Amino acid sequence: MAQYLPLLVMLILATLFAGMSIIASKLLGPKHPTLAKSAPYECGIVPDREPPERFPVRFYLVAMIFIVFDIEIIFLYPWAVVFRRLGAFGLWEMVIFAVAVFVSFIYLIGNGALNWGPAKVLSPLVDARRTTDSTVRRVGSEGRAPTVEQGAA
Repeated sequence: MAQYLPLLVMLILATLFAGMSIIASKLLGPKHPTLAKSAPYECGIVPDREPPERFPVRFYLVAMIFIVFDIEIIFLYPWAVVFRRLGAFGLWEMVIFAVAVFVSFIYLIGNGALNWGPAKVLSPLVDARRTTDSTVRRVGSEGRAPTVEQGAA
């Protein structure tokens, strides 16, 4: 138990520091609210209207992809350093971990994490209803040079 005492002291000190920082900012911080201070401000541009819509979910899905791969790399470096000592157990643990990361990646891609912009509706390459007659009828033949079939000789 004595070996965990420094860890416990550090945890207590970190908690006290965080709590005291929050309390000090509430007590000592200036309290002069104005409309300009409470208005949203981003990148030096004062907004002149409300945003048309909320952030799309895809924005957060991209953040999740970043976190998933960031965590994977954080765990991959120590494993790569000691993988020979871990043997087959370490290999299979990393395979399980990689499969979990891959499944989460597939889930995010399936939910449209990287599909930005409006949804594109693909039209079929060949429209079964469209024929030469319907196209000419729809477009019209006025203004066109007469063809051989129409009597131009």
